[in-house]
Amino acid sequence: MSKEKDHEENHFMASDLIRDIVIGMSDGLTVPFALAAGLSGAVDTTTLILTAGGAEVAAGSVAMGLGGYLAARTEAEHYETELKREQREITEVPEREEEEVAEIFEEYGLEEEQIQSIISTLRKHPDKWVDLMMRFELGLEKPEPSRARNSALTIAISYILGGLIPLLPYFLIADPISGLKVSALITLFALAIFGYIKGKFTGASPWKSSFQTTIVGGLAAAVAFGLAKLIS
Repeated sequence: MSKEKDHEENHFMASDLIRDIVIGMSDGLTVPFALAAGLSGAVDTTTLILTAGGAEVAAGSVAMGLGGYLAARTEAEHYETELKREQREITEVPEREEEEVAEIFEEYGLEEEQIQSIISTLRKHPDKWVDLMMRFELGLEKPEPSRARNSALTIAISYILGGLIPLLPYFLIADPISGLKVSALITLFALAIFGYIKGKFTGASPWKSSFQTTIVGGLAAAVAFGLAKLIS
């Protein structure tokens, strides 16, 4: 007698967290790396590189964190505005909302009798009706109350961690060009690893994501170094 295996669906639920880490880490690795590369082509001491790089990491983490906070707050405010509108419409113009419910379920192939049964049930549960309209009509999910704060902290910390990687060699190596060579090696390697992991979590091809992330970071640093050399 064969045993039927339980069907399991493993969906990654921390998409907001991963998105914030990707935003912070990708910019943290790329921007300070490009800045350090540019300065390496223009100065003869690593002191200025570390000072400017440290200031950029600090300012960048604050700016990125605030940006993430404001974006999450805007998303939450938009949700609340639409929620109040749907609640008002269900109370004031229920007939129109019923027509919208019918249109939604007609797209899924439900029969008229089935749709009317659903509408009848929703009339008894206005909160569920509002939730259905928010999800299926507007495509909005209720944001977590702590989303804005968590987003700001995650992006800022990820930016700092990413930004320290290209600066580490300059703490140990006095010559800017030598420091840049080591920085390029470890940063490009970090970008490749980060891109691969990002691809794994987001569902994209890990190797393609790794290649693209590494190329973008490398090009940014190369352009900054070339321009600094040209100007100096």
